[in-house]
Amino acid sequence: MPPFSVLHVCMGNICRSPMAEHLLTMSFARRLAPDTDADLGALLYSHSAGTGGWHAGEKMNPPAAREIARRGGDSSGFEARKLRSDHIDAADLILTATADQHEYVLALRPDAAARSFVLAEFGRLLATVDESGLPEPGTTPEAVYARGIALVAAVDAARAGAESLPTDDLDDPWGRGDAAFVRIADEIEATVEPLATRLLSGK
Repeated sequence: MPPFSVLHVCMGNICRSPMAEHLLTMSFARRLAPDTDADLGALLYSHSAGTGGWHAGEKMNPPAAREIARRGGDSSGFEARKLRSDHIDAADLILTATADQHEYVLALRPDAAARSFVLAEFGRLLATVDESGLPEPGTTPEAVYARGIALVAAVDAARAGAESLPTDDLDDPWGRGDAAFVRIADEIEATVEPLATRLLSGK
């Protein structure tokens, strides 16, 4: 049922996954701007968690928060959390920062395999999906949800026979300064921007 739920996963849930959470929401909101009647929260739930629990309750890492702010977002209400099985169960799409974290998700919930991807892997495969087989785009909760579910199924089908690439993993920018966070945010946007576009309007 709507909203379409996207769960982002990294290790500590203070750098990569919260950046992805916010950047997807921001990308989606920008594409909704002309449709003033649409309720973002009824269409998309972008959230995140970490495979390690030691940062639970903490704010976003400062350089990550600065990067979100620089791109027009607000991370002030964010609190890190430990990934739980029920987070996976409730998600329509799970995007992990690395292959190791993807394996962690599947160890918790093997039945989530068809809707779990390394983020950059999802972005690569999304670009190959044929638009003609998808439900028509729209800005109602039902339209976004139906299109999102179909997109995930199409990307999963495209994964059959495709190889994972070591370059799909997002580097951990923790402790590496603002320049590393700029690069990682750019890499995240390379996937979440096309995803937001496909959810709302197609290629």
